[in-house]
Amino acid sequence: MSVFVLVSGPFTDGRIWSGVAGRLREAGAAAHPVTLSGRPDADLETHIEDVVRLVDSLDAPDAPDAPQVVLVGHDYAIHPVLGAADRRAERVARIVYLDAGLPQHGDPALALVPDARVHELLGADGGSGPVPPPGPDEWQRWGSTEGLSTEQLELLTRLAAPQPPRTLTQPLRLTGAAADVPTSGILCTAGGVTVETIEALVHTGPPQFRELARPDVGFLELATGHWPMLSSPDALAGLLLRAAAGEGRRLTAPEGGTAFARPFLLDGPDVPKVTRVRHGRVDLHLPPERAEARGPWPAVLFVHGGPVPRDLVPTPRDAPMYVGYARCAAAVGAVGAVVDHRLHGITDYARAADDVTEAVRLLRSDPRVDADRIALWFFSGGGLLAADWLAAPPAWLRCLALTYPILSPLPGWGAVGDRFGPVAALRADGAAPPPLVLTRAGQETPQIAATVREFTTAAEETRTPVDIIDVPHGVHGFETRPPTDESRAAVIRAVRTVRAHLGS
Repeated sequence: MSVFVLVSGPFTDGRIWSGVAGRLREAGAAAHPVTLSGRPDADLETHIEDVVRLVDSLDAPDAPDAPQVVLVGHDYAIHPVLGAADRRAERVARIVYLDAGLPQHGDPALALVPDARVHELLGADGGSGPVPPPGPDEWQRWGSTEGLSTEQLELLTRLAAPQPPRTLTQPLRLTGAAADVPTSGILCTAGGVTVETIEALVHTGPPQFRELARPDVGFLELATGHWPMLSSPDALAGLLLRAAAGEGRRLTAPEGGTAFARPFLLDGPDVPKVTRVRHGRVDLHLPPERAEARGPWPAVLFVHGGPVPRDLVPTPRDAPMYVGYARCAAAVGAVGAVVDHRLHGITDYARAADDVTEAVRLLRSDPRVDADRIALWFFSGGGLLAADWLAAPPAWLRCLALTYPILSPLPGWGAVGDRFGPVAALRADGAAPPPLVLTRAGQETPQIAATVREFTTAAEETRTPVDIIDVPHGVHGFETRPPTDESRAAVIRAVRTVRAHLGS
């Protein structure tokens, strides 16, 4: 018999699980909704102890029919669930991430909070008072409300209570004791995250995501919003039972190591090694000096995607993919620069934008660079950083390139803020943008592809010309997959197009 310990996200308590708990019990399982401490001085450790006490209250582990404890963490609650599993790993048969993030040791829950107003309220000092719960029309800041009726939204609001601030700001501390506990992910797809999204992260994201391809990790999908215990209690109960039984789609890690370590698809004699110079967060790859083509040269600044972990090794500017792009730029007579900006979470876009601005300043001040011929090239999640340059393009910006970009904040990315919306920036009144070069992956994840369609629609409406390079069989991060004639040709065309916009 499985025993489910059900822990819900911020502002909510055990009452939110009543429908799901009843259905689990009807199926012969035990279900224990947890109400986390709501006192103002409670912190994450307090909530971890709340879950530990519940686990300890169950039958002793050496009893003949000791239950298999399945810890279910929804949203913020994955933090206390992981903390409790770390302390009672021998009692836990499985951890279920219910529409939750993937926090690591040292991460505060605030890093995954999508509501920008909460970050402002807590501020750098962590705030002093409880975080007030959302009103009926504010829950969408925390996740998709699809599937919830007006009455259910009102119920959610009526049951809500303030969230103690230190539960969001205290870092999660893990010893690794529960690292081998099987896990399941239940994805509420109305929020934009699907199994395909996770699979793309496994193949092209930072190394930590390869853990999601372990054989004891399974994924299940539920076509509803962020509060399935209210919108789809029957379906959620069924998926929890399947998760406890070890069901779910398994992912396969790519061969040859992480995407950050694989050779660039154009590595070889056609892209010779060039001189590389490091300045702070920026690496410059200089063109070969020839008598007919000496500097100062135009330059391309490559802006990596993200968010990426703080401890990622290698960092993007040392990753073969970005080094390869920079060398390609150098091979066609432009300085190829790569910046290690600090986009470590969706709340870091302003800091990452400052890093890009500083990298541009450094690049333009280098005597080997023609300060009046600069291109910016954004990738993936770095695409949102293009908004500033679209809203107020300087005269020296000769080209803006985008490769499988995110061009509007994704569902649940409310903390990004209105500033970082390239689609909105393109539609705003202002100076005409520089020439645009957009590389699209034909097998892009649906939610990212939707932002690209919004962008191209906005370009048509504003009569903004865009050079579009399609990679019909390409996935997000296609350069990190085994190369094809199609993917090689797309990169070569993109590099040459950007170089042409920089002039001779």
